[in-house]
Parts: sequence; C-alpha cells; structure tokens
Amino acid sequence: MVPSVIATAAVGVGLAQGALAASFSVSGQEFKVTAAELKGENFVQYGSIATEDGADPTKEGKAHAVAVSGFSHATITKMCQSVVTPNLPFGLGSVTLRLTAGDPKDTDKKVDATGLYLDVSELKGDAEFGNIDIGVRTGDLKNPGVQPNAGKYVNPNGFSQRAETAKLTGVQQKAWATTAGTFKLPGLHLSLSKGVNECY
Repeated sequence: MVPSVIATAAVGVGLAQGALAASFSVSGQEFKVTAAELKGENFVQYGSIATEDGADPTKEGKAHAVAVSGFSHATITKMCQSVVTPNLPFGLGSVTLRLTAGDPKDTDKKVDATGLYLDVSELKGDAEFGNIDIGVRTGDLKNPGVQPNAGKYVNPNGFSQRAETAKLTGVQQKAWATTAGTFKLPGLHLSLSKGVNECY
C-alpha cells in the first residue's frame, strides 16, 4: 500500500458520515494528477475495489483494485489533472482535458479539501508521515473525520495504515476517482487540446 494523493474536481458526494461510498460507479478511464506538494491531516489508507458499473464487479474489465486514501483536511500546491479521450470522430483524434489550480508562490491560492478520498492505482513521489501506524485492521481505523466505508467492497479485517499528518512532494499519480466534502480550487484553469498533453 502506498499513500495516494491529490484531489480532482469531484465535490459534494455525501460524506456526512465521513466515509467513502465505495460502490459508486467510475468511468472506464484513469486520469493522471501531479502536485508540487500535498499536506494532509488524519490520513488513513485501505484497500477497496472501484467498479465501472457500480453493481457487478464480476464483469471482466469492470472492476479495479485500488488503494483508498483519506484525509480529514488537505492543502495542495501546483495541482494538475489530465485525462485523454482517444479516437474522437470528425478527424479530432485524441483530445486532452487538462485542469490546473493552486499557486505555490501564494499561500492564499492553495487547493483546499475536506473529507478527501482518493481511489488510486499508482503513485510516485516523496512522503513524510507523523505518528504513523502500519498494519492496522481496517475496521479499527478511528481517525477523526476519515473512516472506511463498511460496504461490500471494504474488508473490515484487511490491511490498513493511518497517520496524524502526511506530507507528499513531487507527486505523480494515476487514479480512478476522487471525492471530497468540500473542494476549493483557486486559480482554476481548464483547457482542451488536440493530441496527448498530459500532466506527466
């Protein structure tokens, strides 16, 4: 299990209980995210499954193993998110949607998220944790504001980890989904371009 990082623009997904709705449906595409730095509080991480149809993970190619990471609060600097849609008609070919936010030179312009959860398949970067516990039973995670969903895609006896603080720098990540209670993106810039123009 590795710490996952970085938010994307999915907000208000009913996290009143502080738990990820593990059975919600994801698209058939991963997206890439980079960040100069992420600082998070009350970090938890556990294994789960992301499904493309939300109902039947037994369908071939429709279920994906993910590392779910949660933070009660996180700030992010110099965030970039990208996804490529290939083979569009009318001669368009591949088109890249790219989103950036958060100015590393301006502390008032950091991306800010509460109740943040990420379904991640791959992460690269440097990490520093404060008061970390590795090998916690998933059902025993008790960090304030971030607790695993008790649904069918979370094993309460599975492996998990938690920490009071997490700092990640030079982040490169592939993810299937992100949810947050609130998600603020100062300096937001969204663009579409022909060809492949990903964040990394």
